[in-house]
Amino acid sequence: MTSLAIVVTAGGYFYLNPRLPSIEGLSNVQLQVPLRIYSSDGALMGEFGEKRRTPKRLDEIPELMQQAFLSAEDNRFFEHPGVDYQGILRAVINLVMTGERGQGGSTITMQLARNFYLSSEKTYLRKLNEILLALKIERELNKQKILELYLNKIYLGNRSYGVAAAAQIYYGVELDELSLAQVAMIAGLPKAPSTYNPIVNPERATIRRNYVLGRMRQLGYISQRQYDEQLNAPVTAKRHRSAIGVYAPYVNEMARAEIAKQFDEEAYVRGLKVYTTINKRLQQAANDSIWKGLVDYDRRHGYRGVVRHVDISAIEEASELTAVLKNDENYGRFLPALILSVNDDIAVTGEAEANTGENNPDQAQAELASHEDNRFAQALLKDGRQVRIPWSGIEWARDYISVNRLGDELQKVSEVIKPGDVVWLGHDAMNGWSLAQIPEVQGALVSVNPNTGAIQALTGGFDFEHSQFNRVVQAKRQAGSGFKPIVYAAALDKQYTPASLINDAPVVFEDEALEGAWRPENYSGRTYGPTRLRMALYKSRNLVSIRILRAIGIKHAIAYAKNFGLESSELPHDLSLALGSAELSTLQMARIFSVFANGGYLIKPYLIQRIEDADGSPLYEADPAVACTSCVIAEQKWSTDIVEDDALAKLPKQADRTLEPRLAFQMNSILQDVVLRGTGRRALKLGRKDLAGKTGTTNDQRDAWFNGYTPDLVTTAWVGFDQLKPLGNKEYAARAALPVWMDFMRVALADKPERQLPRPDGLVTMKINAKTGKAASDNDTDAVFEIFRKERAPSAAIVNPDEGGASENDASAIPEQLF
Repeated sequence: MTSLAIVVTAGGYFYLNPRLPSIEGLSNVQLQVPLRIYSSDGALMGEFGEKRRTPKRLDEIPELMQQAFLSAEDNRFFEHPGVDYQGILRAVINLVMTGERGQGGSTITMQLARNFYLSSEKTYLRKLNEILLALKIERELNKQKILELYLNKIYLGNRSYGVAAAAQIYYGVELDELSLAQVAMIAGLPKAPSTYNPIVNPERATIRRNYVLGRMRQLGYISQRQYDEQLNAPVTAKRHRSAIGVYAPYVNEMARAEIAKQFDEEAYVRGLKVYTTINKRLQQAANDSIWKGLVDYDRRHGYRGVVRHVDISAIEEASELTAVLKNDENYGRFLPALILSVNDDIAVTGEAEANTGENNPDQAQAELASHEDNRFAQALLKDGRQVRIPWSGIEWARDYISVNRLGDELQKVSEVIKPGDVVWLGHDAMNGWSLAQIPEVQGALVSVNPNTGAIQALTGGFDFEHSQFNRVVQAKRQAGSGFKPIVYAAALDKQYTPASLINDAPVVFEDEALEGAWRPENYSGRTYGPTRLRMALYKSRNLVSIRILRAIGIKHAIAYAKNFGLESSELPHDLSLALGSAELSTLQMARIFSVFANGGYLIKPYLIQRIEDADGSPLYEADPAVACTSCVIAEQKWSTDIVEDDALAKLPKQADRTLEPRLAFQMNSILQDVVLRGTGRRALKLGRKDLAGKTGTTNDQRDAWFNGYTPDLVTTAWVGFDQLKPLGNKEYAARAALPVWMDFMRVALADKPERQLPRPDGLVTMKINAKTGKAASDNDTDAVFEIFRKERAPSAAIVNPDEGGASENDASAIPEQLF
């Protein structure tokens, strides 16, 4: 009988062994690690991949954690050859006694073999394969490497693979920050990750944890006192996301899509680390400014009503009240709440109280406001907390009637909410709790370094969880007056100057491309007569812009737009181009204004700075073409000087210079006037003199833009409805979009010194008459300074005596169609 057993065993070995998978390279195995995306300053922004794993070397895993797993899974690990024959004998006895296959005898090495190569089905053939593989692994790898692989590979529930990932997911900490009880809890998971999951089955998990603690005590890894202290430790596990350093979901999705395009499915398991150009501080500012700007817009237009109403009159138990909200999830920063009670009383006394009943409501309201206001609502949150909503957080909620009309001012809390209403609440440290609602309006913001193209911050909507549509890159909207600077730059390229006069007067165009007569108007509905080009742009005069485009020619303007990265096919070929009928993305607008910000270079925005493999080896490094005047100077110098090759620092690639430097400087000066004295002057509240930009509002206020910059940062903010609805009569760009831009730039420019573009050679500054645009005399009382390219200065000024020719400020030099 014994001989037969030996023969069968030997035969099984010689049959199965050649069919076993090779373990060559197991010591260098690539564990499946998710794709991780980081900001430029190393803050984790997101992860993509089914498996959560953070590989660690054995010397990085605390000894206590190793001992806990040995206690729970294989205390004879360092003694057996990969197969614990004592354990197998126990499993065989169990099979003979009960007729059931058991789990006993599975060593750490056998589990490793199963996890890497085999299925988890319980068959005799699979078990035999597992044993043979374990023996093979032990012959080729040392015990330390086997234990390291196991502690990184083992599945521990909640998509966590390996002990480091489990520490993050269950406790939100690093391995060396775990308590003894938490270590034992994790070590108890391999046997049955679902059954002993401390989040969903805390009672069973506690039993398993205490078993592991007991084994550790028996084996001498912990003392009796440690065991007693940890035995009754509370279960503190809860679902933790990876420690996200900054919230940037739209950025994450852009980066993920690009990496998936390059690496296919391997992108999610290879452990790639993608470092973006995003600045953590600026990204948070972008998130905050978009959220605040859209909520502020929404409040200006009134309250559209509660989420729903529930009859709570018969509910007495607090748990039943909380259950009303069980299916309501947070919406970004807003929390669902159940109104429990409202108080309409106003704490007033004496004469003020008497006056509230008189026929003068304005007087009564003023007197009530001078006393303490005791109007409030009491609300229940999903976590069981009760909070008080003060009147200051409710009084904004006048009825929404239409985008241009609100209901009457509120006098009582009960006019808007009542007990049983389910509502949204917002909270901030300064104002406390307030009634809220989900804005229907949307917005986008992107900020770019104009000298390199590096995207510093990007937010593509109000809340990514509810709308993944990225309005920075996927939405094409009419640019409005934000397109005008291209038209005006094209005019300066066509012999015009900032002092050229153009008549701001009514005009009717018969344009076949526009299907009939077109009667454009200025936003104000007024006209202002002859207007200097500079003023026309910073005041955003529509009629002047159309006359300029007609004078220089649509073909020239479209051809010139290529200097800003725009193709002819993207632009309308009619006079509406002057008013920004071209549909462009927020990122395209930021690129356009980068040309003005950097002195005339066309850069290409980019997001991914570098990609590293799991071991930190570089796979890709961005090498953008940059706007760098000093680089041009250096190239010229090095082309004439004789220097050693190794003495030359590597110059970055030079971006194409698409605007003549002096023209770019003139345009920058005019766009600074937009802030100093034009449609963007609200930005003066930022207290800086290096700001420039352009507002943009489209027909019926369907889109509101602000494209603004300093020489080191370009930011574009857009606000509008996805469905192309009007924002409202008063929601022009300076009200809807500019505050978003300002809130962002206030943070972005904090502690940054002011910087002006360097002035190129060949420019002159001289006094001109503000009304005629001609050179001013010494006694002119209506003179202003203007910047001219030297050869185009008004003829009355002696700048270059040798140069002649008529000045374009003379009436004879101005094209007829401008008047």
